[in-house]
Amino acid sequence: MGQIKVEKNAGGIKGLCVIEPTVHGDARGYFMETYNQQDMHEEGLDMVFVQDNQSCSTKGVLRGLHFQKEFPQGKLVRVIKGSVFDVAVDLRSDSDTYGKWFGIELTEENKKQFYIPEGFAHGFLVLSDVAEFCYKCTDFYHPGDEGGLAWNDPEIGIEWPELVGDYQGTASAEGYQLKDGTPLNLSDKDQLWVGLKDTSKF
Repeated sequence: MGQIKVEKNAGGIKGLCVIEPTVHGDARGYFMETYNQQDMHEEGLDMVFVQDNQSCSTKGVLRGLHFQKEFPQGKLVRVIKGSVFDVAVDLRSDSDTYGKWFGIELTEENKKQFYIPEGFAHGFLVLSDVAEFCYKCTDFYHPGDEGGLAWNDPEIGIEWPELVGDYQGTASAEGYQLKDGTPLNLSDKDQLWVGLKDTSKF
């Protein structure tokens, strides 16, 4: 009971939550509850998760910004190895913060979790040599339902840490790198997404 601390409306955006679990550690290592439905309900978080996913990515990989068009998913994300900068962009048409973004560094050390409800685009940039990323979803994966938003849209203005380069009018990774020289690495599909003004609202 009471094993989590929740920051609600993170970054002033309604629905975003940063969750910190209680970590019980000693000389042998540590233990923590990574999810407890009762604790979540006590904090007013009543989402139901139906699928768990895990990915592994190398330094400089940027995944996103992704959303689901017809079957939107809420996501509870965390990092179990390495470090990423995780970002959510509000795409809810009736939201006072439509088009606003919030980002947080998730690491294996800080063990923070980030809840992104339905109606957001989501993505992350890998800052460590390798990162293993886990997330719980409120709906199943539906093939062909994925939408996307340009990760570098100047209208949104996400401040990706450690990343340098000049916007050339598209979501291409060309010309971008981390400060240590690691080239930015995006999938072919993620380099074709368009900006906010041409992207679907919820």
